[in-house]
Amino acid sequence: MWSDLQEFKADFFKALAHPLRIRILELLAEGDKSVNEIQNILNSEGSSVSQQLSVLRAKNIVVGTKDGKRVVYSLSDPSIIKLLDVAKEIFDNHLINTISMYKELDKK
Repeated sequence: MWSDLQEFKADFFKALAHPLRIRILELLAEGDKSVNEIQNILNSEGSSVSQQLSVLRAKNIVVGTKDGKRVVYSLSDPSIIKLLDVAKEIFDNHLINTISMYKELDKK
């Protein structure tokens, strides 16, 4: 019934469906980071960051590379940066539309 591509997209977007995961991806879009670096930037507990990285890793959205005793994470595909940019653009468009509707209502 569903194509492999549609299944992939649904699973991919499910993996993105958490604000902390999105924030982690935004940080990794700036460059590779260890778990400790991510935790420090986000001022977040280690378990929650590790849990979200695990979800992203399971869906091959991020990859972890051992560097001594630490694991450094990076985006598996640079196109993820484009996706985040498009999502921001859509958010901005919604915001502009909402403001425009509010101004129209305010005139009445």
